[in-house]
Order: sequence, then C-alpha cells, then structure tokens
Amino acid sequence: PQVKAFVTQDIPLYHNLEMKHLPGADPELVLLNLRYEELERIPLSDMTREEINQLVQELGFYRKETPDAPVPEEFQFAPARSLPILLPPQAPTANGKTPPKRDKEEHPDL
Repeated sequence: PQVKAFVTQDIPLYHNLEMKHLPGADPELVLLNLRYEELERIPLSDMTREEINQLVQELGFYRKETPDAPVPEEFQFAPARSLPILLPPQAPTANGKTPPKRDKEEHPDL
C-alpha cells in the first residue's frame, strides 16, 4: 500500500521520474544514466512512502508543487549531473599523500 500510494500520488510530482508497470515484478527504482544505461536498482517493497520520497529527493529528483507546475531551468535535466572533467593523474602532494580518489559507488551521470 505504501509503494502504491507513492506511485499514484507522488510520482506525478517528480520531474524526470517515470513509472513502468511490470506485472508480477516487485517494485524497484531503476536508475539510468543519460544514455538510458542501467546504473542501479533499489528495491522499494519494504520502504514506506515517506522513505521513498526522501530517497528520490536525496538522489536529486525535483519535486514540483503540482503535477503541471513548471520546472526551473536548472532542474530540467535533474537528477543528471554533468560528467566529471578528466584531469591528468595527480602527483603526490607535499606531505607524500595522493589526493583521495572518487568513490566507485558515486554515479556522476545520474
């Protein structure tokens, strides 16, 4: 019932969040990159409506006041983020440590 309420009442308020009904499948959030390649699947069955709303907002989806409300220009492609600029490998710093590497779990093109 929690997921169904999210699907029917909340999804229409989110920009770039789309529902695809697959009969018999457990509900899950499938995150795609700009090329529609799958990045991650998040099961939703055990989550409350509030937890799902919090999750999609933390992921960067823009929530409108009403389903037909305009979306500000800066959120048109949300939650997509620009691709990281590729910099040449960095040499160790003065203290001999190499700068931290980006976490593999981050999805910059989400």
